[in-house]
Amino acid sequence: MGPLPSSIYWRRRVVVLCLLALVAAVVAWAVNSSGGSGGKGSGAPAGSHTPVATITAGPAPTGTHISGRPGGRDTTSGGGTGTDGGTGSGSSDGGTGSGTAGDTSGSDAGTSGTDAAGGSSSGSSGSASTAGSSGGSAGSTGGGELPAGSSLPDCAPGAVQLGLATTQNSYGPGQTPQFKLTATNTSDITCKVDFGPTKAVFTVTQATGDSHVWASDDCPKTGAYLMQVPAHGSTAYTLNWDERTSSPKCASPKGQQAGLDTTYLVTARTAGYGSKQVSFRLSAD
Repeated sequence: MGPLPSSIYWRRRVVVLCLLALVAAVVAWAVNSSGGSGGKGSGAPAGSHTPVATITAGPAPTGTHISGRPGGRDTTSGGGTGTDGGTGSGSSDGGTGSGTAGDTSGSDAGTSGTDAAGGSSSGSSGSASTAGSSGGSAGSTGGGELPAGSSLPDCAPGAVQLGLATTQNSYGPGQTPQFKLTATNTSDITCKVDFGPTKAVFTVTQATGDSHVWASDDCPKTGAYLMQVPAHGSTAYTLNWDERTSSPKCASPKGQQAGLDTTYLVTARTAGYGSKQVSFRLSAD
């Protein structure tokens, strides 16, 4: 110890400790006062929180964001509406479709086809049949053929106009003469015409001397061959001739090659509708 009594030193220590405690209390008060005044300055009560601004969502988009079809599949169907709004349609003009001509009768070279036009929607589709005589036959490949006993009315004689043409003026070796008979309906009613070998008679004669060469009714193998003729439309019937001769009632001579380097006349005659005639030539080269 120093020269002073020990009590003096103890009092000094107590005073220092008190001063230190006072300084700590002042510092704590200052800190607390600073934080409290900041809260009061904000104008908000103690323990409150500043609200977060509200975000308003924009209008929701409508419709789909997918622009293509899944998988690349086309789901549009004919005659209806597809998934993408596309509309398909089917054909009904004059009866559509395709078929294979039936077996020829009389010879292996005579075939023919028929087709219908003019906007009719009642034609048969994809049919095939045979109708003809020795040296020529007929099959429907484009529609328009009617079944036997069809209730469709017969075309009135004054309502049908005939037209006849050959596909060429002259036919050489390997070329088959083709005769196209067209029936045009000028009425407002779809009707039928019989193109059977005894009703629509094709006759081939020599241009000089009018000698009989071949006719579809000489030795017919089939009967009626009904075709519809659309209102304000037409039906075309094409006959292929195999250049072989025939005689009435299947008599001889028949099946001989017609003369070459010769001019012929073909006449198409239908009961009630008149007849048409054109010329053609068979050439040896």
